[in-house]
Amino acid sequence: MSQATATDEMGATTSLSRFIKSNIREYGMLLSLIMIMVFFQFMTGGTLFKPLNLTNLILQNSYIVIMALGMLLVIVAGHIDLSVGSVVGFVGAVAAVLMVQMHIHFVPAAIFCLALGAAIGAGQGYFIAYLKIPSFIVTLAGMLVFKGLALYILAGQSVGPFPKEFQLLSSGFLANPLPNITLSAGDPAAGMPPVTLQTLSLLIGIIVTALVIYFNFRDRQNQQKHGTAEEPAIFFVGRNILIAAGFLLFSYLLASYKGLPNVLIVMFGLIVLYAFVTSSTTIGRRIYALGGNEKAARLSGIRTERLTFLTFTNMGLLAGLAGLIFAARLNTATPKAGLGFELDVIAAVFIGGASASGGVGKVIGAVIGAFIMGVMNNGMSILGIGIDLQQVIKGLVLLAAVCIDVYYKKKS
Repeated sequence: MSQATATDEMGATTSLSRFIKSNIREYGMLLSLIMIMVFFQFMTGGTLFKPLNLTNLILQNSYIVIMALGMLLVIVAGHIDLSVGSVVGFVGAVAAVLMVQMHIHFVPAAIFCLALGAAIGAGQGYFIAYLKIPSFIVTLAGMLVFKGLALYILAGQSVGPFPKEFQLLSSGFLANPLPNITLSAGDPAAGMPPVTLQTLSLLIGIIVTALVIYFNFRDRQNQQKHGTAEEPAIFFVGRNILIAAGFLLFSYLLASYKGLPNVLIVMFGLIVLYAFVTSSTTIGRRIYALGGNEKAARLSGIRTERLTFLTFTNMGLLAGLAGLIFAARLNTATPKAGLGFELDVIAAVFIGGASASGGVGKVIGAVIGAFIMGVMNNGMSILGIGIDLQQVIKGLVLLAAVCIDVYYKKKS
């Protein structure tokens, strides 16, 4: 072997090692989610991946994923929001008063509730950004205030049911104007039901999969053109194979039940939007700069106060949307709605790789973190594990995620 060849191989090995070390958290989170899903699929005797349970998993965690997108920006900016669970309950209570008691049409009522959520976030953001009150204190106060207000306007009672059109936000499914695909007539004697696929849902899943893979390859080509591609080809190909397989299997399972839930379409649209904002826009880069070093960001001309204000306004808006989705799913507003949601949302973001000190975190990581929490909740419930032990396990997982963050920060 020539010296040049040996040098090239050594360089390639060093480059691969450097890439693994710098991206171990991202790949680790994805592999952790896969391993957790495989574990619970085995332990529950195949129940986890059944279409009905998979649909329930989406419905149960949609509002957590949606709020995790807003919480990611808040944490990346170097702050925290403890009030989101109470805002969810308060917005749901207001929606119940408007739609059920005052009989206001669900469309203007929903718009008002979204505006109310944004106004709550803006109010808290004003205290944090312009009056320089720590976000922990402001949002802790908000958690108490809005929990009390929800209890007050509901008079301690549950209010419902909501109009059926409003319930479709969380319980509805995408209509299928195309003829269904029948794969099997089934065998009732053997307990095997017929397999019928919702054509439109399956088609959308295939198109989305193709688009995701296409954009990944296009980004890869642009990186290679500019000499910035760091991910080894074997990692890139393997990652895209896993993505395609996961998307197609997911689409097939949902199509074999009732198709795509409405809330999944809303959630996926928000994920795409926030992934674009954080990675490809000026305001996204400025939020990361703000969390990385606020003083340096201010000296570089970034209006840090306004940026902080906007991140909390955005968080309030998403909390309002989550409140509507949660209320529609329960079909009633209760004084205890949203209890503990802030813990699941914050845990999802930290488990997904965000740094407690700000400046670090990705949308896909927050989504993976939310689904790790969701799969654990769902799997442990199916196995009959008590809520007390579930809380212990989730707390240990969160602590482990933060410890890993601190460990790699010290090494870098």
